This record gives sequence, C-alpha cells and structure tokens, in this order.
Amino acid sequence: MIDKIARRRRRPASVPVYLALAIVLVVTAGPFLWMLSTSLKPQADQYDGRFIPARLTLRNYERLISSAPYLLDEVLNSFEISLLNTAGQVVTCAMAGFIFAVFRFKGSKLLFGLLLATFVIPPQVALIPNFIFFSKIGLVGTKLPLWITAFLGGAYGTFLLRQYYTSIPIELAEAGRMDGVTLPGMFFRIYLPLGKPALSALAIITFTGTWNDLIRPLIYLPSQQKLTTLTVGLSLYQATYSGQWTFLMACAVLSVFPILLIFFVAQKQIIEGVALTGIK
Repeated sequence: MIDKIARRRRRPASVPVYLALAIVLVVTAGPFLWMLSTSLKPQADQYDGRFIPARLTLRNYERLISSAPYLLDEVLNSFEISLLNTAGQVVTCAMAGFIFAVFRFKGSKLLFGLLLATFVIPPQVALIPNFIFFSKIGLVGTKLPLWITAFLGGAYGTFLLRQYYTSIPIELAEAGRMDGVTLPGMFFRIYLPLGKPALSALAIITFTGTWNDLIRPLIYLPSQQKLTTLTVGLSLYQATYSGQWTFLMACAVLSVFPILLIFFVAQKQIIEGVALTGIK
C-alpha cells in the first residue's frame, strides 16, 4: 500500500520531466531525421515538405558512390588521421593524468593550473603559428601535421583522466609501492586497467572530433580529393551540386554515419567515463 502511494506521488512529477525529454529529443534528433528523409527522396520531391517521403529511393547514395571516384580514399584518410589522433591522445593523456593524480611533486599544482589555463585559448588562435612552423619544416601538404601534435598530450584529456584517477583509492598505489612495483608497473598494472571507462570516453570523443574536423585538413592537405579527408571532399560538393539537396543530404548522412554508429555502440562507456570523473 505504501509503495502504491509513493508511486502515485511520483507520477505527476515525472510528467514534466518526460515532456522536457521529449522536446529535447525532437530538437536534437529532428534535424538528423529530416536529413535522412530528404536523402531518400528523388530530386523532384526535395521541396514537397513531407517528413515521410512519398517515394523512397536510394538513387542519391548510388549517385554519390558513382560520382565520387575518390570516396574510398577520403574515408580511409579520415579513418587513418582519426585513429592516429585517438592513439596519441589516449597514450599521452593517460600518462600525464596518472602523474598529476598520484604523485605530488614541487610545482605540480602550478603546472596543472597552467595546463587548465589553455582551455581559454581558442584552437583557431594557434592555427597561424602552427601553419608557419609546419611550412618551415616542409610538412604542409602531408597528413603529419594533422596527428603528430596529438602525441604531445592535451589539456582536456589530461584533465579528464586526472579526475578519474583521483577517484581510485590511493591505497592501491601505496600497496604497490610497498610490494616493490615500479612506476611503469603501477601505471600499467593498476591504473591503466582501472581507467578503461575514462580511456574509452576520451578515445571516442577524440575520434569523433577528429572525424568531423574540417578546417585543419582544409589548411594542411592539398585540394586533391584522393589525398584529403571525407569532410573536405564532401564540402567540395556544395559548390558543384548547389541546390541539389537530396544529393547533398546523402553526403551529410554518409559523413555522420560512422559517428552515430560509434556512439550507439559505445554510449555506455562515454556516459560512464565522463560521469565517473566527478567522483571524489
């Protein structure tokens, strides 16, 4: 009886919550669903205003594959750069976060504070000096500038993993030290296995950010579609196929499909990894 009364009291409060969630769902998923719907329409129906197409067709995707001879090269380039960026960030940020979380050395708080201060610097500010540097050493026109800096660490990844590692009891590190475990052994045998949720979250966030990046490949890579990334290649279609919205929406769906697939497969790791970084 008490449980029934409690459930009745909770129902009115849950109605506004579900209503707010439904509104958020429509606002966030609505544009993507409309994009998918438009990509499945024939070009003659692109302005009919219907959410559900009157005539379904895959002609736009067939046309995309046939009219883009370098589409596979662009996809492979995007995967290569995204995977290298992800590997660099995970490796370097995991080690830096481990040091800041476990060891207290002179100036550690100052260094961590300076690292966090870089959050206020927009990434676009560093584009010009970085371009000048890479042009001086002859790397402009190659893929190297797009992923080599990932192996120098990052403020966001270091902060994310440092916060997660602080939630791990320090007694584990002290017990390892008493048993004669070295510093690399402590990292690889204790903290790295326990940090899988945060590492997974960082890997997915880095991969999606690199995959969707447009400005850096546009600056560093040549305009030949065989050598550039998918985002740059698809952006070139906007001028070539201006006004052909069904075809352009098929291009957009192709660009976001890998990201959506990764998110739906690993959404548990993303939520768990980010949520646990706030535990003290």
